[in-house]
Amino acid sequence: MNTPLPVVIIGAGPVGLAAAAHLLSRGLEPLLLEAGDSVGAGMQRWAHVRMFSPWEFTIDSQALGLLAARGWEQPDLAAFPTGGEVVERYLRPLAATPEIAPRLRLRARVLGVARHRRDLMKDAGRGTQPYVVQYRDANGEHEVLAQGVIDASGTIENPNFLGASGLPALGERALSNQIAYGIPDVLGEQRDRYAGKRLLVVGSGHSAFNVLKDLARLSRQSPGMHVHWALRRSSLARVLGGGDNDQLKERGRLGQDIARLVEEGSLTVHTGIEIDALENTASGIVVRAGEQRLPAVDEIVAATGFRPDLSLLSEVRLSVHAGTQSPTALAPLIDPNQHSCGSVRPHGAEELRHPVVGMKSYGRAPTFLLLTGYEQVRSVAAALAGDWEAARRVELVLPETGVCITQFADEPAAAGKPEKAAGGCCGGPPAKDNSACCVADEDAKAEGNTGCGCGSAKPAALANKVPVKATAGCCG
Repeated sequence: MNTPLPVVIIGAGPVGLAAAAHLLSRGLEPLLLEAGDSVGAGMQRWAHVRMFSPWEFTIDSQALGLLAARGWEQPDLAAFPTGGEVVERYLRPLAATPEIAPRLRLRARVLGVARHRRDLMKDAGRGTQPYVVQYRDANGEHEVLAQGVIDASGTIENPNFLGASGLPALGERALSNQIAYGIPDVLGEQRDRYAGKRLLVVGSGHSAFNVLKDLARLSRQSPGMHVHWALRRSSLARVLGGGDNDQLKERGRLGQDIARLVEEGSLTVHTGIEIDALENTASGIVVRAGEQRLPAVDEIVAATGFRPDLSLLSEVRLSVHAGTQSPTALAPLIDPNQHSCGSVRPHGAEELRHPVVGMKSYGRAPTFLLLTGYEQVRSVAAALAGDWEAARRVELVLPETGVCITQFADEPAAAGKPEKAAGGCCGGPPAKDNSACCVADEDAKAEGNTGCGCGSAKPAALANKVPVKATAGCCG
């Protein structure tokens, strides 16, 4: 009798491990390939950062079942863990369960995915062929056949550049030793690198907020520091978030903390900055943005987000949005150029339709939550098991940010104090129509309108979102 092929999961972070738990619950065989020395290797890079999601939103339901059966001591669900605590208290115990441990390979870096003996061009028999996954470990290169592939490898190894055009700014490569990408541990291991220095943080998301907050704290302990903050937006109103209206209170509080630091003068803000070049001068690094030059600094922190590396899947037929680099059907829900709500409705196999889940599924778009990844893999596991009714069913309500793009047409609100739209952001998540992004959009569609109905601008791209069933294996 033929042994069923496994479903290969690339990456053993929280979403990859959750995918394994959901596959096991469906009677499918997972094989986890993790490039790092440990599960949660990506999270270890920001182990010092406290998450704005509490434990309640950090633990997957199927993973909890595996842990509970082994007597796992559940943390206080209302507490907010650091990235390191998530790895130590949740991911490592989960990886050690007898269900997961024999199906996990560490230090196994995936090199590529394809249809077995069918290159990208070949049509004949493509849909009936299994996948082939190549990976490398200490013993050399290997191939494994798989009935499906789930890429949960994340994006942390591919930070965005400082350049406004998407390319490295002129001089960025040469000055790489003085640029940190992501969230450096400025109060811990890298304290000496930043203490007493002139610093520039670039970015407008929560990663930038965490760095700015830590640097402001360090500056109170280290004389001579000066912290600059550069961002593309012309105003801080939308950047600082929903404040008290944010249903993730720590996320809202983080924006309020930054607003206070700006008000008290701990941060020097430079808005409307689109970086063209970095110049290494006798007085330090000078950022050039058009005709504007920022004050010289000693170090730069680029908290500019991340982008997906899709080269692993170059032999798989993907449907990728040209702008976000996310699955085409998912893009209208997450594209910050179009999406009118601060939160994103739950989605799964229908929208993904290729093997990427987790943070990587968002491409270059921000605002990913672990809860979203857990819902994705629940749906994908159901689809792989042939249960499309469960795959299409929405089993999650995401917390709202309290921020709505329609409020910021002219960005009139006071910084850090945005008004909350009636009934939540754009009315909250849709009640019945899963193709809508919010209640306002749902109502507009019911009246025959197309596009996103929750603001005065109704992007036409949403009108073209027609869910299509995924083929066997959830990818091409």
